[in-house]
Amino acid sequence: MKNKTILVTGGTGSWGRELVKRLLEKEPKEIRIFSRNEALQVEMKQEFHHHPKLTFIIGDIRDQDEIMQACQHVDYIYHLAALKHVPICEEQPDSAMKTNVMGTQHVIQAAIKNEVEKVIYVSTDKASHPSSTYGMTKALGEKLIVHANLRDSKTQFICVRSGNVLGSAGSVVPIFKQRIEKGVEINLTDSRMTRFFITLEEAIALLFKATIESRGGEVYVLKMPACSIKDLAQVLIEDLSTAEIPIHVTGARPGESLKETLISEFESSNSISLDDHYYVIFPPFHIEGLQESYATSIPVEFHSYHSDHSLMSKQEIRGMLQKGGFLA
Repeated sequence: MKNKTILVTGGTGSWGRELVKRLLEKEPKEIRIFSRNEALQVEMKQEFHHHPKLTFIIGDIRDQDEIMQACQHVDYIYHLAALKHVPICEEQPDSAMKTNVMGTQHVIQAAIKNEVEKVIYVSTDKASHPSSTYGMTKALGEKLIVHANLRDSKTQFICVRSGNVLGSAGSVVPIFKQRIEKGVEINLTDSRMTRFFITLEEAIALLFKATIESRGGEVYVLKMPACSIKDLAQVLIEDLSTAEIPIHVTGARPGESLKETLISEFESSNSISLDDHYYVIFPPFHIEGLQESYATSIPVEFHSYHSDHSLMSKQEIRGMLQKGGFLA
């Protein structure tokens, strides 16, 4: 990354801020933060003390001209911009489609036109076996990114697939903490619900792993733990409150599934265990030299990778929350 120009779409979010912080350590030439939110850009400028290597660009990936201009003379793109909240995408599928699918296609076209070296697309476990509009649009985004490697261009396109990032904006842990601090009941959609979790530190390590080792066409997946959301709520209550905080089951929301899938049954036949921490999913079509470059890695032994398998104990959940800085 030294002396490189890097574009981060959706760069004012939780992933983006942590990524920018870590990228600055690698002495890049310039980091461009591209997002729609003016207020968050102002806040982020102050947070980074108006760092001279940071350029803030107000723009929307749904506007092809804006993203095309932002990609000029760029070496790497981290494509984080998305509509990600399941209920919002269910209520406004047209907006989800425009941002998560058409916006991703605009990033691909801009990267090819500007001869970007690599594009790293951040996907989600909800894309593997989608039950929601959000999952479906992110799955289509993955397909577009992976298939872009078949185009006659110098750009390599790679996906990373993540579970829930601990503490990201609007996610379950900060919401639960806020309600516990107020002494009000926690709303849980279903007591059987399980989810994969990843810390911000692990998320950025996943991005860098994919950036450094990929050849184009892979989906990188972190081997990540899963837990019961009910157990997660109970651990937070036990550690943050002396009062009894009730848990109210409201029923699953539209598009919401009880479990998530990081690698589907269809994908497992094209997946390898890269090392102790990562899996790689290959595309269902041939890319010159891709599979051969991973010849020493072993195929996965499972048929699918679901969040309701091998759940963390409460003590392990507590350790995860402490590691993420949410419990002392």
